[in-house]
Amino acid sequence: MKLLLTICCCCVIGLLSAQEEGTQQVLTNIQTYTPSKLLSNGQWDIKWFNNLYTETKSINESKEITPIDRQNFFTASIDIFTGVSSNNRLNLGVLLEYRSNTNGGEEILAPFSFRDHPSKRSGLSSIAPAVKFVPFPSIERFAIQTSFSIPLFKNETENGVYLDQKGYTFQNRFFYDYLAPNGVIQIYSEVNTELNFGDNAASFANDSFRLTPGVFVSYFPSPNTTVLALVQHSQLISIENSLNQNFTALGGGAKFQLTRALNLELLYTNFIWGKSSGLGQTFNLGIRGLFN
Repeated sequence: MKLLLTICCCCVIGLLSAQEEGTQQVLTNIQTYTPSKLLSNGQWDIKWFNNLYTETKSINESKEITPIDRQNFFTASIDIFTGVSSNNRLNLGVLLEYRSNTNGGEEILAPFSFRDHPSKRSGLSSIAPAVKFVPFPSIERFAIQTSFSIPLFKNETENGVYLDQKGYTFQNRFFYDYLAPNGVIQIYSEVNTELNFGDNAASFANDSFRLTPGVFVSYFPSPNTTVLALVQHSQLISIENSLNQNFTALGGGAKFQLTRALNLELLYTNFIWGKSSGLGQTFNLGIRGLFN
Protein backbone atom coordinates (compact mmCIF):
# COMPACT_ATOMS: atom_id res chain seq x y z
CA MET A 1 0.00 0.00 0.00
CA LYS A 2 2.89 2.39 0.72
CA LEU A 3 4.32 1.67 -2.72
CA LEU A 4 0.95 2.33 -4.39
CA LEU A 5 0.51 5.60 -2.49
CA THR A 6 4.00 6.70 -3.50
CA ILE A 7 3.28 5.92 -7.17
CA CYS A 8 -0.03 7.79 -7.04
CA CYS A 9 1.62 10.85 -5.46
CA CYS A 10 4.25 10.86 -8.20
CA CYS A 11 1.49 10.62 -10.80
CA VAL A 12 -0.40 13.62 -9.36
CA ILE A 13 2.79 15.72 -9.26
CA GLY A 14 3.59 14.72 -12.83
CA LEU A 15 0.08 15.58 -14.00
CA LEU A 16 0.35 19.09 -12.54
CA SER A 17 3.69 19.53 -14.26
CA ALA A 18 2.19 18.30 -17.53
CA GLN A 19 -0.64 20.82 -17.34
CA GLU A 20 1.79 23.64 -16.66
CA GLU A 21 4.30 22.77 -19.35
CA GLY A 22 1.90 21.65 -22.11
CA THR A 23 4.80 20.87 -24.41
CA GLN A 24 4.59 18.39 -27.29
CA GLN A 25 7.07 15.61 -27.98
CA VAL A 26 7.53 12.56 -30.15
CA LEU A 27 5.81 9.71 -28.33
CA THR A 28 7.10 6.16 -27.90
CA ASN A 29 4.97 3.06 -28.42
CA ILE A 30 4.31 2.57 -24.70
CA GLN A 31 2.92 6.12 -24.56
CA THR A 32 0.88 5.81 -27.75
CA TYR A 33 -0.34 2.24 -28.13
CA THR A 34 -2.61 1.51 -25.21
CA PRO A 35 -5.54 -0.83 -25.99
CA SER A 36 -7.49 2.33 -26.89
CA LYS A 37 -5.22 3.10 -29.86
CA LEU A 38 -5.95 1.14 -33.03
CA LEU A 39 -3.44 0.07 -35.66
CA SER A 40 -3.03 1.60 -39.08
CA ASN A 41 -3.66 -0.40 -42.24
CA GLY A 42 -1.10 -3.23 -42.56
CA GLN A 43 0.36 -2.74 -39.08
CA TRP A 44 0.68 -5.77 -36.75
CA ASP A 45 0.46 -6.01 -32.95
CA ILE A 46 1.61 -9.28 -31.32
CA LYS A 47 1.49 -9.58 -27.52
CA TRP A 48 2.63 -12.53 -25.41
CA PHE A 49 1.34 -12.09 -21.85
CA ASN A 50 2.02 -14.47 -18.93
CA ASN A 51 -0.04 -14.42 -15.75
CA LEU A 52 0.68 -16.55 -12.66
CA TYR A 53 -2.05 -16.42 -10.01
CA THR A 54 -1.36 -18.15 -6.68
CA GLU A 55 -3.63 -18.36 -3.63
CA THR A 56 -3.44 -19.77 -0.10
CA LYS A 57 -6.69 -18.27 1.25
CA SER A 58 -10.34 -18.23 0.23
CA ILE A 59 -13.27 -16.06 1.26
CA ASN A 60 -16.83 -17.44 1.37
CA GLU A 61 -20.27 -15.87 0.94
CA SER A 62 -20.24 -14.78 4.59
CA LYS A 63 -16.92 -12.97 4.05
CA GLU A 64 -15.08 -15.50 6.25
CA ILE A 65 -11.44 -16.03 5.25
CA THR A 66 -10.07 -19.60 5.41
CA PRO A 67 -6.51 -20.88 4.80
CA ILE A 68 -6.29 -23.45 1.98
CA ASP A 69 -3.58 -25.55 0.36
CA ARG A 70 -1.82 -23.50 -2.27
CA GLN A 71 -3.39 -23.45 -5.75
CA ASN A 72 -1.61 -22.05 -8.81
CA PHE A 73 -3.11 -20.92 -12.11
CA PHE A 74 -0.79 -19.98 -14.96
CA THR A 75 -2.13 -18.47 -18.19
CA ALA A 76 -0.06 -17.67 -21.27
CA SER A 77 -1.99 -15.67 -23.84
CA ILE A 78 -1.05 -14.60 -27.35
CA ASP A 79 -3.05 -11.75 -28.88
CA ILE A 80 -2.51 -10.98 -32.57
CA PHE A 81 -4.12 -7.97 -34.27
CA THR A 82 -3.68 -6.21 -37.60
CA GLY A 83 -5.05 -2.95 -38.99
CA VAL A 84 -7.44 -3.34 -41.94
CA SER A 85 -8.71 0.21 -42.51
CA SER A 86 -7.16 3.36 -43.89
CA ASN A 87 -8.69 5.52 -41.15
CA ASN A 88 -7.30 3.50 -38.18
CA ARG A 89 -10.78 2.53 -37.01
CA LEU A 90 -10.90 -1.24 -37.53
CA ASN A 91 -8.57 -4.06 -36.42
CA LEU A 92 -9.02 -7.83 -36.75
CA GLY A 93 -7.35 -10.41 -34.55
CA VAL A 94 -7.26 -13.73 -32.76
CA LEU A 95 -6.70 -14.56 -29.06
CA LEU A 96 -5.10 -17.82 -27.87
CA GLU A 97 -4.77 -19.08 -24.28
CA TYR A 98 -2.63 -21.86 -22.80
CA ARG A 99 -3.12 -22.85 -19.14
CA SER A 100 -1.16 -24.81 -16.56
CA ASN A 101 -2.75 -25.22 -13.11
CA THR A 102 -1.91 -27.08 -9.89
CA ASN A 103 -3.57 -27.74 -6.53
CA GLY A 104 -2.90 -29.75 -3.38
CA GLY A 105 -0.25 -27.43 -1.97
CA GLU A 106 2.19 -27.58 -4.88
CA GLU A 107 4.91 -24.91 -4.78
CA ILE A 108 4.35 -21.64 -6.59
CA LEU A 109 6.54 -22.55 -9.59
CA ALA A 110 4.99 -26.00 -10.07
CA PRO A 111 2.93 -24.94 -13.15
CA PHE A 112 6.18 -24.44 -15.06
CA SER A 113 7.16 -28.12 -14.88
CA PHE A 114 4.79 -28.81 -17.83
CA ARG A 115 4.65 -32.55 -17.12
CA ASP A 116 1.88 -34.97 -16.15
CA HIS A 117 1.11 -35.05 -12.45
CA PRO A 118 -1.96 -36.06 -10.35
CA SER A 119 -2.32 -32.47 -9.05
CA LYS A 120 -1.57 -30.68 -12.33
CA ARG A 121 -3.25 -29.99 -15.68
CA SER A 122 -2.06 -28.04 -18.69
CA GLY A 123 -2.99 -27.47 -22.31
CA LEU A 124 -4.29 -25.06 -24.93
CA SER A 125 -7.61 -23.94 -23.45
CA SER A 126 -9.31 -21.53 -25.88
CA ILE A 127 -9.24 -19.63 -29.16
CA ALA A 128 -11.20 -16.46 -29.87
CA PRO A 129 -11.63 -14.48 -33.08
CA ALA A 130 -11.75 -10.77 -32.25
CA VAL A 131 -12.50 -7.39 -33.76
CA LYS A 132 -11.55 -3.98 -32.38
CA PHE A 133 -13.08 -0.74 -33.60
CA VAL A 134 -13.47 2.98 -32.88
CA PRO A 135 -17.23 3.67 -32.87
CA PHE A 136 -17.02 7.48 -32.83
CA PRO A 137 -14.54 9.29 -35.13
CA SER A 138 -14.55 12.32 -32.84
CA ILE A 139 -13.35 10.21 -29.86
CA GLU A 140 -10.34 8.40 -31.30
CA ARG A 141 -9.07 7.21 -27.89
CA PHE A 142 -12.29 5.30 -27.16
CA ALA A 143 -12.34 1.77 -28.59
CA ILE A 144 -14.34 -1.45 -28.24
CA GLN A 145 -12.96 -4.97 -28.57
CA THR A 146 -15.42 -7.81 -29.22
CA SER A 147 -14.42 -11.49 -29.15
CA PHE A 148 -16.03 -14.93 -29.02
CA SER A 149 -14.07 -17.53 -27.02
CA ILE A 150 -14.30 -21.23 -27.94
CA PRO A 151 -13.04 -23.90 -25.47
CA LEU A 152 -10.53 -26.44 -26.82
CA PHE A 153 -10.61 -29.05 -24.03
CA LYS A 154 -13.04 -31.74 -22.87
CA ASN A 155 -13.59 -31.37 -19.11
CA GLU A 156 -13.42 -28.31 -16.87
CA THR A 157 -12.12 -30.39 -13.95
CA GLU A 158 -10.25 -33.71 -14.06
CA ASN A 159 -8.94 -35.55 -10.97
CA GLY A 160 -9.91 -32.52 -8.93
CA VAL A 161 -7.78 -30.12 -10.99
CA TYR A 162 -9.51 -27.20 -12.71
CA LEU A 163 -8.28 -26.02 -16.12
CA ASP A 164 -10.64 -23.33 -17.46
CA GLN A 165 -14.31 -22.49 -17.94
CA LYS A 166 -15.94 -25.12 -20.15
CA GLY A 167 -18.25 -22.90 -22.12
CA TYR A 168 -18.45 -20.12 -24.66
CA THR A 169 -17.71 -16.51 -23.76
CA PHE A 170 -18.95 -13.44 -25.61
CA GLN A 171 -16.69 -10.63 -24.45
CA ASN A 172 -16.84 -6.88 -24.97
CA ARG A 173 -14.08 -4.64 -23.64
CA PHE A 174 -14.44 -0.85 -23.61
CA PHE A 175 -11.18 1.17 -23.58
CA TYR A 176 -10.45 4.85 -23.04
CA ASP A 177 -7.28 6.72 -22.14
CA TYR A 178 -5.98 10.24 -21.63
CA LEU A 179 -2.34 11.26 -22.08
CA ALA A 180 -1.18 14.57 -20.60
CA PRO A 181 0.15 17.05 -23.21
CA ASN A 182 3.81 16.46 -22.39
CA GLY A 183 3.44 12.68 -22.06
CA VAL A 184 4.23 12.48 -18.33
CA ILE A 185 0.93 11.11 -17.01
CA GLN A 186 -1.51 8.72 -18.63
CA ILE A 187 -4.87 7.61 -17.22
CA TYR A 188 -6.28 4.49 -18.83
CA SER A 189 -9.67 2.95 -18.03
CA GLU A 190 -11.29 -0.30 -19.08
CA VAL A 191 -14.66 -1.97 -18.59
CA ASN A 192 -14.76 -5.67 -19.47
CA THR A 193 -18.07 -7.51 -19.90
CA GLU A 194 -18.37 -11.27 -20.38
CA LEU A 195 -21.44 -13.37 -21.11
CA ASN A 196 -20.74 -17.05 -20.36
CA PHE A 197 -23.03 -19.71 -21.77
CA GLY A 198 -23.15 -23.41 -22.66
CA ASP A 199 -24.11 -26.70 -21.00
CA ASN A 200 -24.87 -25.90 -17.34
CA ALA A 201 -23.47 -29.28 -16.29
CA ALA A 202 -20.15 -28.51 -17.97
CA SER A 203 -19.19 -25.36 -16.06
CA PHE A 204 -20.02 -23.59 -12.84
CA ALA A 205 -19.91 -20.25 -14.69
CA ASN A 206 -22.26 -20.98 -17.60
CA ASP A 207 -25.31 -18.73 -17.85
CA SER A 208 -23.54 -15.96 -15.99
CA PHE A 209 -22.43 -12.38 -16.62
CA ARG A 210 -19.13 -10.87 -15.48
CA LEU A 211 -18.45 -7.14 -15.18
CA THR A 212 -14.86 -5.95 -14.56
CA PRO A 213 -14.06 -2.23 -14.44
CA GLY A 214 -10.49 -1.02 -13.89
CA VAL A 215 -8.39 2.15 -13.78
CA PHE A 216 -4.65 2.38 -14.51
CA VAL A 217 -2.54 5.49 -13.77
CA SER A 218 0.91 5.66 -15.42
CA TYR A 219 3.80 8.01 -14.72
CA PHE A 220 6.58 8.35 -17.32
CA PRO A 221 9.95 9.31 -15.77
CA SER A 222 11.22 9.04 -19.35
CA PRO A 223 9.49 8.37 -22.71
CA ASN A 224 10.87 4.80 -22.68
CA THR A 225 9.86 3.91 -19.10
CA THR A 226 6.63 4.05 -17.13
CA VAL A 227 5.52 3.00 -13.65
CA LEU A 228 1.85 2.41 -13.00
CA ALA A 229 -0.74 1.74 -10.31
CA LEU A 230 -4.08 0.01 -10.83
CA VAL A 231 -7.34 -0.92 -9.17
CA GLN A 232 -9.79 -3.50 -10.55
CA HIS A 233 -13.05 -5.02 -9.40
CA SER A 234 -14.72 -8.09 -10.91
CA GLN A 235 -18.33 -9.15 -10.33
CA LEU A 236 -19.76 -12.48 -11.54
CA ILE A 237 -23.56 -12.67 -11.53
CA SER A 238 -25.33 -15.93 -12.30
CA ILE A 239 -28.42 -15.77 -14.49
CA GLU A 240 -29.78 -19.20 -13.54
CA ASN A 241 -28.75 -19.74 -9.90
CA SER A 242 -27.56 -17.96 -6.76
CA LEU A 243 -23.85 -17.91 -7.65
CA ASN A 244 -22.55 -14.41 -6.89
CA GLN A 245 -18.78 -14.03 -6.89
CA ASN A 246 -16.57 -10.95 -6.76
CA PHE A 247 -13.08 -9.72 -5.91
CA THR A 248 -11.12 -6.46 -5.75
CA ALA A 249 -7.44 -6.18 -6.68
CA LEU A 250 -4.78 -3.50 -6.29
CA GLY A 251 -1.46 -3.56 -8.08
CA GLY A 252 1.41 -1.84 -9.76
CA GLY A 253 4.11 -2.39 -12.32
CA ALA A 254 6.33 -0.96 -15.02
CA LYS A 255 6.77 -0.91 -18.80
CA PHE A 256 9.97 -0.48 -20.78
CA GLN A 257 10.46 0.40 -24.46
CA LEU A 258 13.28 -1.99 -25.36
CA THR A 259 13.55 -1.22 -29.08
CA ARG A 260 11.44 0.72 -31.55
CA ALA A 261 9.28 -2.38 -32.04
CA LEU A 262 9.46 -4.26 -28.71
CA ASN A 263 8.39 -3.38 -25.18
CA LEU A 264 8.37 -5.26 -21.87
CA GLU A 265 5.72 -5.17 -19.13
CA LEU A 266 6.01 -6.28 -15.49
CA LEU A 267 2.93 -6.26 -13.26
CA TYR A 268 1.89 -7.38 -9.77
CA THR A 269 -1.60 -7.46 -8.23
CA ASN A 270 -2.97 -8.46 -4.84
CA PHE A 271 -6.56 -9.59 -4.31
CA ILE A 272 -7.47 -7.64 -1.18
CA TRP A 273 -11.13 -8.58 -0.81
CA GLY A 274 -13.87 -10.69 -2.34
CA LYS A 275 -16.83 -13.02 -1.97
CA SER A 276 -16.97 -16.73 -2.82
CA SER A 277 -13.49 -16.49 -4.35
CA GLY A 278 -9.82 -16.94 -3.62
CA LEU A 279 -7.55 -14.29 -2.16
CA GLY A 280 -4.19 -14.43 -3.86
CA GLN A 281 -1.61 -12.61 -5.92
CA THR A 282 -0.66 -12.39 -9.58
CA PHE A 283 2.78 -12.04 -11.13
CA ASN A 284 2.74 -10.92 -14.75
CA LEU A 285 5.24 -10.63 -17.59
CA GLY A 286 4.36 -9.38 -21.07
CA ILE A 287 6.31 -8.85 -24.29
CA ARG A 288 4.75 -6.86 -27.11
CA GLY A 289 5.85 -6.22 -30.67
CA LEU A 290 4.48 -3.59 -33.05
CA PHE A 291 5.45 -4.05 -36.69
CA ASN A 292 4.70 -2.05 -39.83
